[in-house]
This record gives sequence, C-alpha cells and structure tokens, in this order.
Amino acid sequence: MYPYQTSRLDTCAMFPVLLVALLVIPVAELWVIVQVADGIGVLNTLALLLLISATGAWLLKQQGMAAWRRLQASLGRGQMPADEATDGALILFGGALLMTPGFLTDAAGLLLLLPPTRAAVKKGARGLLGRWAARRFGVGPRRRRSRIEVVDVERREGGSGSKRPRSSELAPGDRDEPGGFRDRE
Repeated sequence: MYPYQTSRLDTCAMFPVLLVALLVIPVAELWVIVQVADGIGVLNTLALLLLISATGAWLLKQQGMAAWRRLQASLGRGQMPADEATDGALILFGGALLMTPGFLTDAAGLLLLLPPTRAAVKKGARGLLGRWAARRFGVGPRRRRSRIEVVDVERREGGSGSKRPRSSELAPGDRDEPGGFRDRE
C-alpha cells in the first residue's frame, strides 16, 4: 500500500499552521497597528493602511496582467506555462494578503507582488513542495538524464546492388512517409 492510499488524515501537522493563521497573525497585526497609531496617530495610521492597500492593488493589477500575458504567450508557443502559473498563484496569494488589514500582511503581500522577491519565494516553495511530495507520496524528484548520446549517421553509396536501400543506408530525407521510400533515380 502506498502512503497516499491511507485513509488517515494527518491533521496533527495542520494544527500549528492553523494556530498561527487564526491566532498569532491577527494578534501580531493588532499589536503593530496599535504601536503605529500610538506613534503617528489613529487617522494617519488609517490613511497609511489605505495608501498601502491602494498601492498594492495597483501593483497587483500590473503584475497580474503581466503574468497573464506571459502565460498566454507561453501557451501560444505550445509550451507548458509552469513558471507563469506559479507566478499567477503567488500574485493571487499576495493580493489576498493585501486585502487583509494590517501592516504585516501588507508587507508580505507586497513582497509576493515584486518580481525579485517572488522569484526567491518561488524557488523556496518548489523545494519545500518537492520534499513534501517525496514524503507524502513516496516519490523522489525527477532527475534529468545526465548523459546525452549523439549518434552520427552517414549515407553510404553503392553496396549490395539492390534497388531498394536498407533503412540503415537511408539519409534523413529519403523517406517520404512511414514505411515508404522515394524513388532514387
């Protein structure tokens, strides 16, 4: 039986994440907002939160549209848009963090919207998800072939004297369809 076929849910691993997301982050956000309001005033704090949110919304639109254009261009070239989809997901998550009121989540959201920091997060997330998948599903990372073998094929003239050449004697343009040959006159 494979690890992913077990019916037992691993809820113990999610408890710390939920604790941080539902209790620690809101308390930390309130503490930072109170400290900033104590330093610059309540109205200035609210204005700053609105300014950061408006700037983040503008940046979200710009980066989201750029990621969408890259995704469409990649699909147009017939390539798998893995990087573009990852960028889109991180931009979406950054936008969600910007919609959460508070300075800490706004800072994290803005970091996810900036391309250099998003690239660093993407690299770290890929490693983390790869290790998680290896533990969860029992598979290792896919490895590329380290050795590429190049075979040089030359066409030989003459030989057995038959009119139909053997397939090992054909040049790349000598076949006109699978299993068929062009006339060699």
